Amino acid sequence: MAEEVRGNIEVEDRGAVLLARIDGGPLGLFGNDIAEQLDELVDRADRDPRIQAVVFTGTHPGRFVSHAEVRWLQEGGAKVPSVGVKGAGALAHVARGVNRAGGLKGALGTTPLWPAVQLERVHQTFLKMNRSGVIFIAAMNGSALGLGAEFCWANDLRVMSRGDFFIGQPEVLLGIMPGGGGTQRLPRLVGNHQALIAILSGKPFTPEQALEIGAVDDVVDPDQVVFRALELAEYLGSRPKTSRAAVKRAVYFGGSDGLEDGLHVERAEFLATALSDIGQELMLDYMANTDASGELPLYQTGAYEEVLRTGTTRGAGAATKAGVQ
Repeated sequence: MAEEVRGNIEVEDRGAVLLARIDGGPLGLFGNDIAEQLDELVDRADRDPRIQAVVFTGTHPGRFVSHAEVRWLQEGGAKVPSVGVKGAGALAHVARGVNRAGGLKGALGTTPLWPAVQLERVHQTFLKMNRSGVIFIAAMNGSALGLGAEFCWANDLRVMSRGDFFIGQPEVLLGIMPGGGGTQRLPRLVGNHQALIAILSGKPFTPEQALEIGAVDDVVDPDQVVFRALELAEYLGSRPKTSRAAVKRAVYFGGSDGLEDGLHVERAEFLATALSDIGQELMLDYMANTDASGELPLYQTGAYEEVLRTGTTRGAGAATKAGVQ
C-alpha cells in the first residue's frame, strides 16, 4: 500500500499579505496534512487584524494542487459500507456535529465516521474563507483538478498561468463525483449549464476557456502569476476588513437565496457596517469634506481614482470652497 503523502504549507509573512506555498509532495496532492494546516492558516488570518489577504501558490512545477490524495479518499470510503444517499446524508449530518466538537481524532480515527468528519472539516474551512474579511487568492502556477480545483473555487479570486495547463472536475471518470464543493461553487461562477456539462464530462478548462467563462479572473505568464496575485491582494486588501467580510457574506450566502431572503442578509450586513466604528468614522469624514469643498468628494476631479488606490474615502476631496487644498 502506498504511504500517506505528508504535505506542508509554508507561509511567508509579507506584512498585510501572507504568501502561502502549498507543498503536496512530489505529485502535488491535497491530503489530510494540507487540510489541517489550511484550517489553521485561515483561522490565523481571520483573527489577526493586521492580515488583509492570503495568496496561495503551489511548489510543484506546473501544478497548483494536482487533486485530492486518492488513497486518502479510497481508504476512508473503504471503512464505510455502501449506505445509499439517505444513509450518507445521515452520516454527513452526524459528522457536522462531531466536527464542531473538535479534538476527536483519537477516538474516531479508526471508525467509519472519521472520513465524514474529515470531509466536513474541509467544507467548514472553505466556508470560513467565504465568511472572512480576508481576501483569499489562488495564484495558480499550474494545473488543478478535483479538490485542487474546488480549493480554487473557494478562493475569492483566481489568477492562472498561461500555457499547457488545465482546471476542472474529473471525479465522474473515477466513478465518483465532486465532494469538496465543486457542484455548488462552480455553477455560481460560470452558470448551471456550463458547470453541469463540465462536471458530467470530466473535461477540464484551458486557461483561456476558464477566463472566458469566469472560472478564473486573470491569465498571465507563469513568471507573473504570484506578482499579479499579490498586486490584487494589496489592492482589495486596502479596503476595511469588516466591510469586506460583510460584502463576502452577503454575496456568498445571500446571493444564492431567494430574493427576499437574500435582501434580508444584505440588510443585516449593511446595518452592522453602518453602525460600526470604521463606517461611522468614514461617513463623518466624507460629510466634513463635502462641507469643506462644497462638492461631493467622489465627484471631484481625480478623487475617485485616488480613493480606489488607497482603499477608503478618508480625506477624499478635502478642500475649502475656495479650492485651497
